[in-house]
Amino acid sequence: MPTVDLTINGREITVEAGATILQAARLAGFQIPTLCYLSGLSPTGACRVCVVEVEGARTLVPSCAFPVADGMIVRTHTARVRAARTAIVQLLLANHPQECLTCVRNGDCELQTLTRELNIREIPFQGERRLAPVDSSSPAIERDPEKCILCGRCVRVCQEIQNVGAISFTKRGFQSEVAPAYDRQLDITSCVNCGQCIIQCPTGALREHSSVRRVWEWLQDPNMHVVAQTAPAVRVGIGEMFGAAPGGIYTGQLVTALSNIGFDRVFDTNFAADLTIVEEATELVRRVKNNEPLPMITSCSPGWIKYCEHYYPDLIPHLSTCRSPHEMLGALIKSYYAEQYGIFPGNIAVVSIMPCTAKKFETERPELETNGFPSVDAVLTVREVARMIKTAGIDFLNLPPRDFDNPLGTSTGAADIFASTGGVMEAALRTAAFYLTGKELANVDFRDVRGLRGIKEARIKIGDMEVNVAVASGLANAKVLMDQIRKGESPYTFIEIMGCPGGCINGGGMPQGSNVETVRARMRAIYTIDQTKVYRRSHQNPAIRKLYEEYLGEPGSERAHHLLHTTYMARERS
Repeated sequence: MPTVDLTINGREITVEAGATILQAARLAGFQIPTLCYLSGLSPTGACRVCVVEVEGARTLVPSCAFPVADGMIVRTHTARVRAARTAIVQLLLANHPQECLTCVRNGDCELQTLTRELNIREIPFQGERRLAPVDSSSPAIERDPEKCILCGRCVRVCQEIQNVGAISFTKRGFQSEVAPAYDRQLDITSCVNCGQCIIQCPTGALREHSSVRRVWEWLQDPNMHVVAQTAPAVRVGIGEMFGAAPGGIYTGQLVTALSNIGFDRVFDTNFAADLTIVEEATELVRRVKNNEPLPMITSCSPGWIKYCEHYYPDLIPHLSTCRSPHEMLGALIKSYYAEQYGIFPGNIAVVSIMPCTAKKFETERPELETNGFPSVDAVLTVREVARMIKTAGIDFLNLPPRDFDNPLGTSTGAADIFASTGGVMEAALRTAAFYLTGKELANVDFRDVRGLRGIKEARIKIGDMEVNVAVASGLANAKVLMDQIRKGESPYTFIEIMGCPGGCINGGGMPQGSNVETVRARMRAIYTIDQTKVYRRSHQNPAIRKLYEEYLGEPGSERAHHLLHTTYMARERS
């Protein structure tokens, strides 16, 4: 690889040819502020906050989009550069609502941080400010155009990573805005509610549609029996909301915190993840034996499911009919659990603590009702539940850990790895192998489907049968596999698709400011949990076995199908 020699702030450095000034500066340890830049995506140089001086250049240049050259001399923090950055941020502030104290991103806002770092104490520019109403039509995502700084990060992630393009730049000049086409509301677009736009937004212009107030009301209502369930990714992300390093495991502390807030029971969505695997593996074996549509595709990610309904409705028969785990558990809480404890299902509020914003939309699907009621009543993101814990004055990191409640709180390591891309596939293979051969696998670690690559493939030997599998995370990668199926060229038997890049550990409801290293740390923690579990195969879960013996009958039974499976619908693209 050819290299380039340049000088930054008097220091001579060597970098690969084709690198930008920003990349070179960061390698050398010089920090240049950015707002519009996103690593791995096309640079736009839109915000100009990253401008630097290049000797011989007539104007300041955007370091995020300007390539290095041999002999280049760069200065990153001269008086001219600092003055330009200050003016740019002051102009942004002049067109920004001055409501930091009541903003959901207060204390976690990149514009706020940059204002502090540049020591801006006044806004000299006065004049008309861009005004627009908040779009709260979506059950998952709220859009506040007045807080948008037009950095375009949400647009690029929606188009380049997710291949959806639900939002883009509209209008011109002072009236420019990031919005759906024709000023439509989000709820009538092809938005899949994944929340990746929220993760990338530097301000409060995009945020989850909050359910916190409604959950507090249930907790304070003596007539309501309020049950929480927590997804596997939450336990390795929640600590970050309280200052812990990425990759910390806070399962027991989370259970204690939810109990202290006032939840009557705290169950583990992992229980239902094990249940999902038992049902999904049964479905896969049936499809293989009966020549039903293959490849079968996992259905745990509601953002991915909505994407398929919009863009590949003809391939819906390839989707597993299994509900997502939290919807399975919600159905069991309002049937099995309600019957056991004599509680009227309408007096139970099921609150899912999720790494995902798309699950907020999922709870409103009428086909997922149980006994005439929504199986899940509300979804809280990791960010929302952290705010509730802080409101309650709980010292989260120092809480004594406690176990999940029974009868829906026991799980295996296979359920924990659902949080990571490849995890559902690996968990399913551990059980499908047993169902196909009647023998337990000696080695349950399928390392070929692990990691953060967008598409992973593996050929798995199960008894005398070879099974080709694929894993995709991020919907642009899903498109590659779906186009193969549509053309009749797919070589796979089983495909796992997660809507968010990296899986649930990088979901739209996880802590803000995630980067690749943060996601990797969460992934390592998830596999650590798996390694330490007594049981690592879903079908070995004694609580799952008991559930089938006492209530469901057998995997794929009529009652199991009624409570644990669902249907999908074709949706228009818009």
